[in-house]
Parts: sequence; structure tokens; C-alpha cells
Amino acid sequence: MNRTTLSLIAAATALAAVTGFAAVSAPDSADTAATAKTPARLPVERSSLLCPAPSTSELAETVYTSFTPAGAGGAGTGGTAELAPSAAPLDDATADDDGKKDEKQTGDAAEDDSAKEPPADGADAKAKPFLALKEPGKPVSGTKNTSDAPALVGTATGRLAPGWTTQQTTTVTGGEGRGLLGVSCTPPDTDFWFPGASTDKARQDYVHLTNPDDTAAVADVALYGKGGTLKSDAGEGIPVPARSSVPVLLSTLTAEAEPNVTVHVSTRTGRVGAVVNAADDKLGGDWLAASADAAPRAVLPGIPADATSVRLVVFAPGEDDAELKVRLAGKSGTIVPAAAAETLNVKSGMTASLDLGDVTKGEAGSVLLGPAEDAGETPVVAALRVVRGKGTDQEVAFIPATGAVTERATAADNRAKGSTLSLTAPDGTGKVKVTASAGTGGGEQVVETYTVKGGTTQAVTPPVPQGLKGSYALTVEPESGGPVHAARTLALTRDGVPMFTVQTMPDDRGMVSVPATREDLSVLK
Repeated sequence: MNRTTLSLIAAATALAAVTGFAAVSAPDSADTAATAKTPARLPVERSSLLCPAPSTSELAETVYTSFTPAGAGGAGTGGTAELAPSAAPLDDATADDDGKKDEKQTGDAAEDDSAKEPPADGADAKAKPFLALKEPGKPVSGTKNTSDAPALVGTATGRLAPGWTTQQTTTVTGGEGRGLLGVSCTPPDTDFWFPGASTDKARQDYVHLTNPDDTAAVADVALYGKGGTLKSDAGEGIPVPARSSVPVLLSTLTAEAEPNVTVHVSTRTGRVGAVVNAADDKLGGDWLAASADAAPRAVLPGIPADATSVRLVVFAPGEDDAELKVRLAGKSGTIVPAAAAETLNVKSGMTASLDLGDVTKGEAGSVLLGPAEDAGETPVVAALRVVRGKGTDQEVAFIPATGAVTERATAADNRAKGSTLSLTAPDGTGKVKVTASAGTGGGEQVVETYTVKGGTTQAVTPPVPQGLKGSYALTVEPESGGPVHAARTLALTRDGVPMFTVQTMPDDRGMVSVPATREDLSVLK
């Protein structure tokens, strides 16, 4: 068996494991050493999402919004996209212990019985999900207003799989963890980095580990402070039972109180979804999503114009130190903030931080990181802690480094008022198309295009669907030019507190490359 044939089989097998779809075409028998054609870009046929348990507060009000972009190109006319509690049977998803429903779903979410597929976990096909999407282009939403709302596990198939996204938005009006807590539900994985967490006494940070599968997962949680690894006897070998979610309080893993900590979650067996819930005694709380994969350059988009305090947290996971130049991309161009006049040195295996203050000064912006002059190309992960308001009326949110929108990215649960879309072009000028979907309760989609000059950030009030009822989704697609990074800010004010949450918009990975070849697989016989 020649090497090319082996590599093709390996590529197809790996692709099937990740997406549930792979194809290898018939070969040209005249030449068994033929090289592969350019891979085709095809939509995925299966997607998974995990939403963490939203809050333990009795004042919590949580809205879930599920959406798949129209025209995403999923296979066929059928498919399902359903979310259900991770630790309970699917048929109990819409009832409390006393059997009374306390959830509400809006949008056209009736099940498509003709295209119904059995759930991936083998649960009863007749069980009712908490939230079910029926068709692309029309979001659906559901609410849960209790302190015991569970984590959710979901799978989308067929035409609903490419670009499937779910937003979880929780409003807590008082007490511990007060604020507007937003998170884009995450796909399961085996490795996550969270710079920007804390084990300080003023913080209560939990990393939520959710297992979507029918077999148990085992995870390790490592913590890194300014001096390196924080001593811990409890972070290794954390069991996460099948279809369950486990919240781990970071301060119970170590006796060292650190204001700026990087969390590394990895799995020994299985896979999990991971996200950090950060609650500050004075600043409220929000979700901290994982940073983009470590890279020598990073973009952290979406700092509000009225930010009163911004802190950058960076970690170098490799063996080399990083010497970084910190810049701010604003409306008119890129500058080096006064607080970042010197380069930022990040020692290998240590967490570094830089307080940028009110760096935006009334003009929305994004932080750009890259190697300093004559410095090496050292990969880093990074996040921002952003504060709005003053005195007792302050609110915090987090912005992790995020990749560019290469084909499509979506943020769900946008409102008629309070949404801001940030678009950053770190290099050359880029042009993107932004689609505002129909609403959960009605309305017609609207499309606009934006041109973002290189080295700038555009913070725009996004288009709103005509005749909007309910909430809607925003989808960003590149049209021409250089790479564009995106983030969505959702803001509201309660009792004088400027609550807000920022969700970055990485590419939705709804398309995958499928290797093509002319090789004759009959040589395997």
C-alpha cells in the first residue's frame, strides 16, 4: 500500500470523526501514485453545542436563542437541532419537579417529524427537547427563570448543522454575580485556555465542564499566575460523568490568591465543553470564553467606547518567552496606548497583565498584539477584562482573543436596542456582508455591507429586521479584502447599572475541506 493511499484514508477517517461526513472519490487506475486534487469545501452534516448551567441566583432570568443561517448549504431538506438538559432525561426538559412547566419557547420550533433523526446519545426519539429549531434563517428562543436551570447539550444534523449557534443570556439584577451574563454555547473539545480568570478573594470563578457523551470524561485543570504554576492537589483527574456538567471553583484548587490567572483545561479521556463563570464582589459577573488557539499575533475586538477600565491578560504556553507590542485599533487608525509604551514581556509559563485604564477614551476599539521589533514569533493566548460605569454602578465583561471570520460567523439574541457590532481589520482593508435574520416572533431579514479600513475598528449599530418581533441573529460573511475580526456587544441598564456582555464571533466552522483524489482504492484489496 503506497504512502499517498494511506494519507488519503487517514484524512477521510479523521474528517468523518470530526464532522460525521467524509468522501473519497474513485481513483484513476492508471496511476496509483496520483496526487490529491484541491480539497472541496462542503458543509458539515453534524454539529454539537454545550451550554453551561446559567446561574444559581434566585433572581436569574435566562434566555436561550438558537439559530442556523439561511443558505448555509446543509445536506438535504431534513435535519434537527435540539438542546436538552445534560443531567436529565430529554422528556423532563420542560418540566420542574412538580411537573409544571416554567419555560417558554418562541419562534416556529415545531419538530419536523418527516425528517426526524434519533438523538446522538441514544435517548428516546419521542422525548421532547427544551429548545428545537425547525428551519434555517428563523431563530427560536426559550426562557428559564429558576436558579436550578441545568446545563444543556445539543446536536444539529442535516441542513441545520452548518453554522448552528446558540446564545445563552442571563440577567441577574442583584446579589452575587449581578449583571448581564452572555455566552455563545461551545462545541466540545479536548483543550481550552482561559487567561483572565482569578483566585482572588474578591472573585468567585468557576470553570464549568460539560460532557455531551454517553461515557465519562476525565479532565485536568491547571492554574498559572504571575510566577508560574499555582500549586494544586485537586486539579488533576476531575471526573465528568456522562451527559453531565461539573462546576469547579478555582479557589478550591489552590491556596494561592492571584488576581490574574490563566486556566488550562485538558482532557485525559473524552471531551468536554468548558467556560469560566467569573463573579466579582464589586463589579458583577460575566462568562469568560476560551481564547483562540495560541498564535504570535492576536486580535481582541469589541471594547466599548465608554469603558472605564481595561486590563489585558496574556500567557505564553510554549517554551519561549514573548516580547509583545500592544496597539489599539480605533475608528481612525492604530495607536500605541500610553500604558503600553514599553513592550510587554511574557515569560514562558507565566501570566502577565497590563492595565490600560480608560484606553478607548470615548471611541470604541480593539487591542492588537504582535511581536515587538526584532522579537521572536512566540505563540500566546490573551483576554481582556473590561469595566463600564463608576463607583457602585460598575459592570464587568471579558473579551478573549478571537480568529478572523474566514467564511461566516453568527451572534444570536440581538435586540431592537442595545446591540453593537464591532468589526476590526488588523491589516488591509476588508469588506463584509452583515445579515440581520428574521426575528423569533416575526420580521424580514435585512442585509448591509461594511468596509473596514486596515488598522481600524468600526463599531456600528447593526441592521434591524423589518417588522422585528422578538430577538434576531447577526451573521457576518467576508466579501473581499483583508481579514476582519468581529464581536457583538449587548447592553442594557438596570437600576443605574450599565450591564453589558461581549461575545466574539470566530468563524463558525460550518464548512470543512474534503480531500479529493483520482487514486484507485482497489489496490487495497
